[in-house]
Order: sequence, then structure tokens, then C-alpha cells
Amino acid sequence: MLDQLLGRASLKDRIDELEAETERLQARYEAESERRAEAATARQEAEKKVNRLEDRIAQLEGELERTDAVETDVAPRRRERLRGTRLETVIDRLTAFETGPEGALTAVLSDDEGVATLADAHDVDFQALLGDRAALVDAAAPCVLCLDDAGLVAVALEPPAMPDPDPRVGWDDRFALEREWFLPTGRYALALVRTDLFALGTYDDGDRVDYRGFESDVKGSHSKGGFSQARFERIRDDQIDDHLERCREALAERVGSDTDRLYLVGQRGVVETLADESGLEPAGTAAVDATGDPEPALEDAHRSFWTTELRVF
Repeated sequence: MLDQLLGRASLKDRIDELEAETERLQARYEAESERRAEAATARQEAEKKVNRLEDRIAQLEGELERTDAVETDVAPRRRERLRGTRLETVIDRLTAFETGPEGALTAVLSDDEGVATLADAHDVDFQALLGDRAALVDAAAPCVLCLDDAGLVAVALEPPAMPDPDPRVGWDDRFALEREWFLPTGRYALALVRTDLFALGTYDDGDRVDYRGFESDVKGSHSKGGFSQARFERIRDDQIDDHLERCREALAERVGSDTDRLYLVGQRGVVETLADESGLEPAGTAAVDATGDPEPALEDAHRSFWTTELRVF
């Protein structure tokens, strides 16, 4: 009664409310503190994990840099394009090299395979023979590879006419290289074919003994005005077909029993089309950049074709 008269009852109620609010806020504070402690712990763990990952990344980047440095350092000791007398001298030296029985390896690699293919098929440990340089052989394919078991000779040659890769690998007391893979030997024909030009030479040990050449009227690039693009292309295609028919006739007339083999060179797509449609089986084909009039273009093409790239590992 006295508390009510003095107004203390309401004050006590207010105090109780405030105390309850204080307890609630205290509980909330303690809960929030726990959450913050857990968050701090989680953050510390995350930071430790990030640090570990950053250290690992730095380690891997260092390994990658070292690997790149090794790959950069591993390069052929020498690369050279050989033709003529210089090529003949190199082939003579390689064929004169002699070892003990099965000490010299000759391997033919096509353009879609590397040393791993030959190693699996013929049980040759190229890694033991070449170490890190084995990757250089893959990059050199297609090629003819010459290695000896003492590591004195390790070269790859990319001849104008790749040999039949059978047998692909051979161990002997010397390297099994045929001169006709690299050098113009015997009696053969070489034809240069472009969309508007044909030149055919018959050669005896590299010396030309017969020649025929001609140019055809084939439209160049289309320009505005005149023919529509589609009509222009049809006319040009017909002209190219006529030109290739003349080429086939010339080959049929000139290539026969008096030549051992035929090589076709020139624009890649034109050469492939002519080879497919002529019924002939060229001993080799190649894309060469020979321009100008038929006869000098043929000489340029012949010189370019009989070139071998040498890589010394």
C-alpha cells in the first residue's frame, strides 16, 4: 500500500523490466561473442588455408618456370637446309659411319607419330638414347632418324621424298639410308602445277633432259562490276578444270616407261587433285612456292624440292 502511495510500485515494475531486458541483452551479447569467436576461429583457419594454397601455387609456378626453362634450353644443336653438294657430303658421311653389330639405328617416323609409337612397337628405349632430346624428335617428324648406341650421332633428316616406313626401325652396323630419298638420282620426272601453269621436266641424275610447259587463261580474283560473283566462280572453276585436263594429258604423254618415278609439286590443293585424278602414283608430292614463267619456275621448284632439313640433337 505504501509503495503504491509513494509511486514506488511502478518504479519496481520498471526496474524488473529493465533487469529482464539487461539479462536478455547480456545473453544476446554472450551469444554474439560466441559467434564472433567462432567466426574469428573460422577466419583464422581460412587464412591459414589460403596461405597454404598460396604457398602451393608459388611452388607450382616455380616448378612450371623451371620446366619452361628446361624446355627452352632443349633445342637442336644445329638446323640446316641442305641441297646439292653439301647434302651429298652429309649423306656420304652418315652412310660411311660404321659401328659394331646392331650399333646404328635408322628409324622412319611419319608425320602423325613420334618416338613413343616406335618405342612401343619395336622396344626401343629412345629416352635412354636421347633423354630430354626425345621431344625434339617428335617435333622433327616426319623424318629419318639416325642414332648410334654410343650417343655419338643423333640426327634427324626430313628428305624430299619420305621413304616407305616399312621396316620402320632397323639396327645394323651402319645407317640404312638410300640416296634416292635425298638426292636426284636415276631417271625421273618432276612436274610443277599451279591453277594456271604447268611445267614438266625429265631428269637424269638431276640434269634436265626434256621439258614441256604451258600456261592457261584462268581468271584471277573477282572485282566489282561485270560478272556476278557466282558466275565468275563457275567460269573460273571450269577454266581450272580445263587446265588440269591439259596437265593430265601432258603427264600421260611424257611420263612412262622411260622414267623411274614422278614427283608432283606446286600449289597443295591443285597437286592433290591432280594426283587423285590422273591415275598416276607419284613417288612424292610437295607444296613449293615457285612463281613466274613455266621454265624458270620449274627450275626453282626442282631446287626447292630436292632440299633436306637436317637437325642435329
